Amino acid sequence: MDDLLAVIAELGLELHPDRISTVASRIEILGSVEQFALAHSSFGPNADKKLIGRFDRAWRNSKDSSPRDVASALRGASAAAALKERQGSVELVWTGPLTGQVPVRHTEQVLCEVIEAAKRRLFLVSFVAYEVDSIIRALRGAIGRQVQIDILLEPSSKHGGRLAHDSVDAIKNLLPSINIYVWAADKKNVPGQLPGVVHAKCAVADAELAFITSANLTAAAMERNMELGILVKGGNLPFKLHRHLEALISTEVIEEVA
Repeated sequence: MDDLLAVIAELGLELHPDRISTVASRIEILGSVEQFALAHSSFGPNADKKLIGRFDRAWRNSKDSSPRDVASALRGASAAAALKERQGSVELVWTGPLTGQVPVRHTEQVLCEVIEAAKRRLFLVSFVAYEVDSIIRALRGAIGRQVQIDILLEPSSKHGGRLAHDSVDAIKNLLPSINIYVWAADKKNVPGQLPGVVHAKCAVADAELAFITSANLTAAAMERNMELGILVKGGNLPFKLHRHLEALISTEVIEEVA
């Protein structure tokens, strides 16, 4: 029974709630687990066949579980998964040497995932940006989907920033349709002190998915450096970060580059 519940929990996480509802409705009218093959099509054409096979075997090893019991468990697992998603999940992201002790995902992979997930709005922040072909390709894909893209960057020294490399011009040349922002000089300069710099690095898609990272938009950060970040799905944090970046625009703390 424990194996069956474990697989049902995985299905709850893997499948959309509407799909789970379809599967559960089909399963609860079966006569027994021996008729499970009749319900295979309800999982849809793209379902994980190995996971379905594990579910089939686990149920056959737990024959006291009736189709109605299994259908109820599936609905419960789906409801729990949906609640977990609303509360938000956090995933570790890492570039650099691996230990094999802790499962982690790669920075470049996750950043591309966030860009590709955006349907309406994408906001990126980085100190510098260059030599990131995979990211540029993902951004061009977002442009093709008519996603609004805003990027906040540190300007070059000739434009009042702290960089020899002109990331702003480079990105504008590669992606002329996106909106590029810099920290307004009159907002960051404090008399008698060195001016501040844009040192934050993050990506937010549709106020629902946020990647907060130490990695700049550079090949070194994506491939060679030791970089650490977190991917946050759902919950309040992506929305709050989106609102904060929006407020930087509306209060003119950051200004668009013409």
